[in-house]
Amino acid sequence: MGTHKKPVTCIFVHGWAMNSGVWEASLSHLPDWIRPISIDLPGHGTMAAVNANSIDDYVQAIIPLTHQPVLWVGWSLGAQVVIRLAELYPERVSALFLVAANPCFVQRADWPTAVSADTLKAFAGGLADHQAKTLQRFLNLQVKGLANARQRVRQLQEAMAVRGPASAAALHAGLQILRDNDYRHCLRQLSCPVSWFLGGQDTLVPIAVEKAIQRLYPSHTVYVAAGAGHIPFVSHVSQFVTALVAQASSLRVMRADKQNR
Repeated sequence: MGTHKKPVTCIFVHGWAMNSGVWEASLSHLPDWIRPISIDLPGHGTMAAVNANSIDDYVQAIIPLTHQPVLWVGWSLGAQVVIRLAELYPERVSALFLVAANPCFVQRADWPTAVSADTLKAFAGGLADHQAKTLQRFLNLQVKGLANARQRVRQLQEAMAVRGPASAAALHAGLQILRDNDYRHCLRQLSCPVSWFLGGQDTLVPIAVEKAIQRLYPSHTVYVAAGAGHIPFVSHVSQFVTALVAQASSLRVMRADKQNR
């Protein structure tokens, strides 16, 4: 089998409070030459009993999945995890595909295209007092503006139920990671191809970030699903898969070119 015919391995990394089940709606639509691996981060789903307090803890937990360069697909908090992974282990990254992601999740003086610190603080406070209600609010924010919002919330709830909820400790740690980390500079240093897939109606990652990304990283590819919220891989499966396949296909071409030199 020629190098260009070999499968492209994609490792899918979910976001805050969720688990690997969220990817199921999209995985079944991938071509057979993409080999998907979806994982639960420490403290989430089947890994709920595993403690992790920092983004580096997440990276150390998932990096043993591969010793070869692969395409990492990260959603929201998961996107920040794979950016950090690419910084620490560039030899295990062929490309990044960042979904509903923001290099700096919380607003700063020089980065207004993000959620406010007060919003994240409210989530943290809500977890301490009413965890179930806070998680429900989070689910509702992810689908806000979608015509079939209730159906999408049910999909997320079912995905969470199959593999289990995140631990309270993981929820608090995840919010702290989102609050504290800024990967704008890190992304400038990466040599691997990077693509972004954003939702035009996302209430957690403002679509204004599209122009900021294009300005900061002119070599990156940015896709926008105009009517999507924070879960474009659930609500806009076809557009998501098309964009991901385009990224994976470019890796096959690069691999074939290297083989033919």
